[in-house]
Amino acid sequence: MPSGIQVALYSWRFPWGLTLPFAIAAWVYLRGWFHLRATPLNVIAPWRAGSFSLGLFLIWIAVASPITAFDEQLLTVHMVQHLLLMTLAPPLIWLGAPVMPLLHGLPRKIVHSIIGPVFRWQPAQRLGRELTQPAFCWLAAVAALLGWHFPPAFMLGLQSEAWHVVEHASFLATGLLFWWPVIQPWPSVARWPDLSIVLYLFLATLPCDILSGFLVFCDRVVYTAYFSASRPFGLSALEDQQCAGALMWTCVTVVYLVAAAIFTVRLLSPQLSGEDQFLPSQIRASGLPQAVPQSPEII
Repeated sequence: MPSGIQVALYSWRFPWGLTLPFAIAAWVYLRGWFHLRATPLNVIAPWRAGSFSLGLFLIWIAVASPITAFDEQLLTVHMVQHLLLMTLAPPLIWLGAPVMPLLHGLPRKIVHSIIGPVFRWQPAQRLGRELTQPAFCWLAAVAALLGWHFPPAFMLGLQSEAWHVVEHASFLATGLLFWWPVIQPWPSVARWPDLSIVLYLFLATLPCDILSGFLVFCDRVVYTAYFSASRPFGLSALEDQQCAGALMWTCVTVVYLVAAAIFTVRLLSPQLSGEDQFLPSQIRASGLPQAVPQSPEII
């Protein structure tokens, strides 16, 4: 193993402080999921539990796994983190339909005394509706993507651990916002028709294409910190940048294309559009704690 890789791996320490919240979230979700499975009406399929767990695992890989030892040495690794946080983990989290299992997994006292009143609070409901407007979700994701890849902001994240955390948190938050109108997990309701979501996904590829194309075809290194970084896998700084751009280009195109293809199939087969929906009657039958509003319009 090359010495640079050994040094990076030896510098990594298992992050118990970061890992524990993921373990707790997975435990709460699975506790609630098993509780729902015990009810007469199963509203969450096993594959959804697997999707949520995989989404959490991908976030852990991005922020706590050994690859974090290389994010200051390779732009490609840094790009892997960004793609995991914005493009891959969020849709898996929402496909897991997390609201109901998490509510059922938490102690009922917390649900009744804290979460229920917050869900019923009118300002919180209005804020939720505004934040999940597709136009706002799209703009927030694009702003985070382009803003943090602007060289001064990117360098700030490399040089400051605190800003690095802010960077990754903003990628995850805007990724979750972006995928909310696409996946439409309960208690979401469709704001736009399926055809507009296909356009939403297509337009979202354009900023990614511009940024990734720039990184691939630029003849100079954009992020100068990687000039002085060690080259653990033998890539030059420019080759590393081109690899990172190509990775973004490919990953985003494939993921968005798959999502758009699913919506296209739904458009061509209208009878599929109503499948697997969390109808209010199903939610009431599943034993959702009464402290939480039943209306699907409440975010």
